[in-house]
Amino acid sequence: MLIISLLIGICLFFSFYQNNSLTTSTFTLSSPKIGDSLKIVQLSDLHSKQFGKNQKRLVNRVKQLDPDFIVFTGDLVDSKKYDEQKSMTLMEKLVELAPTYYVTGNHESWSGKFPSLEEKLEQTGVQVLRNEQTLFHIGGETINIMGVDDPAFLSGEQELSRIVDSLSQEEHFNLLLSHRPELFSLYENIDLVLTGHAHGGQVRLPFIGGIIAPDQGFMPKYTAGMYKNKETVMIVNRGLGNSIIPQRIFNRPEIVEVVLKKE
Repeated sequence: MLIISLLIGICLFFSFYQNNSLTTSTFTLSSPKIGDSLKIVQLSDLHSKQFGKNQKRLVNRVKQLDPDFIVFTGDLVDSKKYDEQKSMTLMEKLVELAPTYYVTGNHESWSGKFPSLEEKLEQTGVQVLRNEQTLFHIGGETINIMGVDDPAFLSGEQELSRIVDSLSQEEHFNLLLSHRPELFSLYENIDLVLTGHAHGGQVRLPFIGGIIAPDQGFMPKYTAGMYKNKETVMIVNRGLGNSIIPQRIFNRPEIVEVVLKKE
């Protein structure tokens, strides 16, 4: 009986807790381009997953963080188990908390339904950034928020690189929202890049990290946390939902909190 109870407990741990218990990771960055400190909350890769009725558990966690603005870095929906209602419910709740910015992921392209989703997002008040930038003002602070489409919408990586270069503004702190971390080399001279897509490597092992990630294969380089290349910092969000691989192990759904401060 004890063995059976133990096995049931292990199964519940891996099948429910690891896939549904939210965790928050906080990163603090300093920059001479920052005056007053501000807080960003990043979400990514929902894949139409639900966290309580009307996304209540997830929304409450974001609300507690009290962000100045919220960003969502792609794969709001899943092309195979498409559920627009769950995804839109989340975005409707987020815009009530703070200005919300969104960029596409590969699943938006693969679904073939993005024109309709984009229209609904914009009607909700979400600022959809498709290869464009906007200035966010708070107090005496200005942040250049840049958003690029997933390469599934573009002609290739060279086009993505050209777009990133064209959106950067030297006089402001440049924040880039881009779905894919494996393209880190294309994000040069950007102060901060927020990405997702890798799902934390799906299974995370101590001292090793993530095991497999889309477009990076086995033992991927960029799966979670902060990476730096010269003056560019990239943060990879482990995401909220699952897609092709339905199970997370030692890799709970993640909310990322970024605090920007004056250097």
